[in-house]
Amino acid sequence: MEAFRYEALDAAGRAVSGVVQADTPRQARTRLREQGLHPTAVDLVHARARQTWARGLSSDELSLVTRQMATLLGSGLTMEQSLGALIEEAAAPLTREILTGVRTEISGGLSLAAALGVYERSFPDFYRALVHGGEESGALPTVLQHLADYLDARQALKQKTALALLYPLLVTLVAVSIVTGLLMFVVPQIVQVFQQSRQSLPLLTRALIALSGFLHAAWPYIAVAAAAAAVAARLALRRDAPRRRWHALLLRAPWVGTLIRGVNTARFASTLAILVGGGVPLLSALGSCARVMTNMVMREAVDAAIARVREGESLARALGATRVFPPLMVHLVASGELSGKLEQMLGRVAQLEMQALDRRLAVFLTVLEPVMILLMGGVVLLIVLAILLPIIEINQLVR
Repeated sequence: MEAFRYEALDAAGRAVSGVVQADTPRQARTRLREQGLHPTAVDLVHARARQTWARGLSSDELSLVTRQMATLLGSGLTMEQSLGALIEEAAAPLTREILTGVRTEISGGLSLAAALGVYERSFPDFYRALVHGGEESGALPTVLQHLADYLDARQALKQKTALALLYPLLVTLVAVSIVTGLLMFVVPQIVQVFQQSRQSLPLLTRALIALSGFLHAAWPYIAVAAAAAAVAARLALRRDAPRRRWHALLLRAPWVGTLIRGVNTARFASTLAILVGGGVPLLSALGSCARVMTNMVMREAVDAAIARVREGESLARALGATRVFPPLMVHLVASGELSGKLEQMLGRVAQLEMQALDRRLAVFLTVLEPVMILLMGGVVLLIVLAILLPIIEINQLVR
C-alpha cells in the first residue's frame, strides 16, 4: 500500500490536504469521496519525493538533526513541536525544506519512520529501521541518541580511512609530476648539448633520452589512453560481475584487503548492535546491515547469513560459514547469543576493529613516508646521474 498526498474540497467548499493510504490513485480518490471530500489533486508521495529531492542531507547534517531531535523529544516536546523547533534552527534551506516535508507527512497521519521514508535519499534504510524500532518500543529519544553517536563514529571512520588513502595519493601525484616535468622539459635542453658533442653516451643517459623523447612525442596519446581506461573501468564497475571480481581482488590484496575487511566488519557490527538494541527484529536488522556494506563480496556473505538464520541457524554459525568475517567476531557473537548480550558483544567487536584499524593506519603512515621519500629520491638520483655521467666524461676528455 502506498501513501498519496491529496488536495480536496470538503462539503463546505473549503480546501483541505493530507495523506491517504491506498494501492492506486484511483482507490485513493474513491476513499476520499467516501469521506465526503472532492479530490482536486492526488500524487504518489514517494514518486514526487524522488523527483523533488535530488540531493539529500549530508552526514554531518543528519547527525546534527538526529541529536537535536533526541534532545527535544527527551525534554517532553511532541514530535510536531520538535520538528518545528528544528525547522527554525536549521541554517541550510534544504534541511528546512526536508524537515518541513517530514512534519507535513506526520500531520497527514504517517508515522515518523514512514515520513522519513518519503525522503529516502536523506534517511537511509538502517536509519528508518531503527526509528521504526524506537517508535514500536516507546524509547525513541534514547534510540535517536544512540543513532547520532553511531553516525558520528561512522563519519569519523570514513574520514580517517579517506585521509589514510589521500596521503599516498598526493605524494604519488607530486612525485610523478616532478619526474615527468624533469623528463619533458629539463632533459631535452641538456640533450642538445650532448648531441652537439657527438660523444658516445653512457647506457643510463641513452635510456633517459629515449624515455624523454617517448614522453615528449606520445604524451597526448598517453593522456587519451589514461582517460579512456578510466571511463572504461568506471562503466565496467557499474555491472555486477566485473564489480564483484574487483571487490574480491581488493579483499585478497595484502594490505588493502585487511583494511577493507576491517572497515566493513566495524560498520556491520556497529550497525547491527544499534539496530538490535533498538528493538529491530534480527532478520530485518541484518537486511539493513547488508545495505551498508561497501564491499560486494561481504554484502553477499551477509545475504547468505540471512538465509541461514531464516532457516533456524544461529547468527554466529551463519556468519562463520561465510568465511569472510574475522574469527574473533564470530566467537564474540556466539558468546553474545548464549549470554543474551548480543548488543554488547557486537559493540565490543566494532570497538576492537576500530582499534585495529587505528593501529594499521598508524603503521601504514609511519612506514609510507620514508618509503615514498626514498623512492622519489632514487628516481631523481638516477636522472641526475644520467645527466652528470656524460658531463664527467667530457671533463676527463678536456683534461
